[in-house]
Amino acid sequence: MSARTAAPPLRAALAAATEDRLVYDLAGIAGQYDMLRRELPGVRVRFALKACPVDDVLTHLAGLGAGVDAASPQEIEQALRAGVPLDRIHYGNTVKSDRAIAHARRLGVRDYATDNAEDVAALAAHAPGARVFCRLATSGRGALWGLSEKFGCPTQDAVDVLTAARAAGLVPAGLSVHVGSQQMTAGAWREAFDDLGAALAALRRRGIVLDHVNLGGGLPALGYADRHGSPLDPPLDKIFAVVREGMARLRAAHGAPLAFVMEPGRHLVADHGAIRAHVVRLARRRAADGHHRYWLYLSCGRFNGLYETDALRHPLVFPGHHDAEHVPAVVAGPTCDSDDTFAYHAETGEDRGLVRVPKRLSSGDPVWVLNTGAYAVSYMTQGFNGFAPLPLHCVGGGAVTAAAS
Repeated sequence: MSARTAAPPLRAALAAATEDRLVYDLAGIAGQYDMLRRELPGVRVRFALKACPVDDVLTHLAGLGAGVDAASPQEIEQALRAGVPLDRIHYGNTVKSDRAIAHARRLGVRDYATDNAEDVAALAAHAPGARVFCRLATSGRGALWGLSEKFGCPTQDAVDVLTAARAAGLVPAGLSVHVGSQQMTAGAWREAFDDLGAALAALRRRGIVLDHVNLGGGLPALGYADRHGSPLDPPLDKIFAVVREGMARLRAAHGAPLAFVMEPGRHLVADHGAIRAHVVRLARRRAADGHHRYWLYLSCGRFNGLYETDALRHPLVFPGHHDAEHVPAVVAGPTCDSDDTFAYHAETGEDRGLVRVPKRLSSGDPVWVLNTGAYAVSYMTQGFNGFAPLPLHCVGGGAVTAAAS
């Protein structure tokens, strides 16, 4: 089944819903996790909690053996409450205050990401003896979100950072990379493995032999379209082949046991979540250029579930209108904010591709927004313009449960 079509359990839950909600298919997420483990056997999976901080999802993944990549002490505490063993949690954020480091240390976390000497000094002071892994910078080319400036350091700096960590009494344990969120190319992974190989070799020359490499996130979801409406088709099979080859190459050159970690977030959950929304109004309005244009206003938008629509587009399903006459429309959320639009910039008038919608839509008609399992919860406001966050529900195993928000 295409990731652009809701799986039967998800479709059934959407059809049964009479009010707006965000629904997760736990069985679908489990299947995605199992597929990843088959493609990359032996890799330790640490779920990027920021992608979907939903307790039911986290507990389900923990039961399958996943750990957590946490970005704050609050995420560490959530992971522990959900039953994730402490030895499967690492603090993966290179940006940490002294207080946050001390808090994580009190919680028992041993593994910390870093990318600068100042952070190393703070870790030595507030988490003495901790294991550290240094994040290498990547270009981010080929990803929808490159993550290329705020995090990571060049190879030589990484060698110096881990050398300083050793001198400060910390354990230089690993290297990490992140090729960018929703990475669409296999070449980005090749470049990352080249940089990792160079860094491992330089560290060995200083007598530092690491025990693991963290390949970060970046594995893409399959169900998106770009902001112009063309399907995004990442070469996932090729990406997996490049990752397997890269791991084998690093292991062969390292001369010591080398474990691998990955931090999938979007890849595990995006295609297995969907929003049941409704039509606020389909209106025909005259634009500044004198032409009429349809606008479809939905009950959800950038501030309650669809924040990422500046870079991608989610498939829309209009149940009960499959064979109806369609018209091109701008899709927008319900708020008094001109950025709250879908594939159109209301201030500049930039048309990124209109969406074909049924002409006879009425206020209150249901709309399904697919492939919203990643970051929909994370980016929701607490009530911008009075529009509350969507209720969360999880389906799987024959039961429907309300999920903690």
